[in-house]
Amino acid sequence: MNYPVLICIATLVCLWASARLGVSFRHRRKTEDESVQQEFGMVVGATLTLLGLLIGFSFSMAISRYDLRKNYEEEEANAIGSTFGSIC
Repeated sequence: MNYPVLICIATLVCLWASARLGVSFRHRRKTEDESVQQEFGMVVGATLTLLGLLIGFSFSMAISRYDLRKNYEEEEANAIGSTFGSIC
């Protein structure tokens, strides 16, 4: 975990290799049936929709946590300032 750039590059290479492997399998098993292509399109659409929802919820939770942390820091700074002001 001390080499995030190396992990990122390795992950990208693995994803690229997986995509190329999938394309080669698809070309090897070429189906001309229209219903199979429509079903595949429906599955891809559903998968991408779920991925979009997952990413949206993740960003929503991250933003709410960031706002909460920012409010806590502001309250802490105000508490420190009022404590310091009452001592002096």
